[in-house]
Amino acid sequence: MDELAHAAGRDPYEFRMSLLREDRKLHWVMWPDDPPLETRRFRAVLQLAAEKSGWGQPLPAGRGRGIACCCSFGSYLAHVVEASVGKNGVVRVHRVVSAVDCGTAVNPDGVRAMTEGGINYALTPVLSGEITIKDGAVVQGNFDGYQILRMSDAPDVEVHIVPSNGTPGGMGETGVPPLAPAVANAVFAATGKRIRRLPIDPDSLAATAQPS
Repeated sequence: MDELAHAAGRDPYEFRMSLLREDRKLHWVMWPDDPPLETRRFRAVLQLAAEKSGWGQPLPAGRGRGIACCCSFGSYLAHVVEASVGKNGVVRVHRVVSAVDCGTAVNPDGVRAMTEGGINYALTPVLSGEITIKDGAVVQGNFDGYQILRMSDAPDVEVHIVPSNGTPGGMGETGVPPLAPAVANAVFAATGKRIRRLPIDPDSLAATAQPS
């Protein structure tokens, strides 16, 4: 979606909102009994995440913002990621602002916790976690060889819940899918380089990194 926005010369957030401007209910086929996708709810989480993240406001040199959204298990979620790329090409995710519409939030603290957990869980395969195969077997046998996210690398996270009295949706996995594209879009905003493979290879970004 970001690449379409870039090709059209449009702001990524505004481009998404323009595609969702009409209230529609769209039936999709992820799961046969899923409720229809509502453009109104997508607009709400995108707008809230953009507002709370300061979308469009200047950032320090070398940083970029990326946005992405998803609908999963009847819930809607948007992430705005603020990231930078060091001279060595290493990506640092500084901040993630999330907006969630899960219908009635039966336990708001649980909704925030699951969103925060999904973000940090998803950052591992984005930044460092890679499974490789050699001679038909997985090389990484334990966490000494599989680099999971450390607390020192975890971003500041803000979770904002859209007020609703609708049917409760699922939150166990909803925070995971839009995290990687939001990070990749932030990297593009900071460097002008698109990410085509995960985890992100620092060597591929070192030549385009800006001082941060």
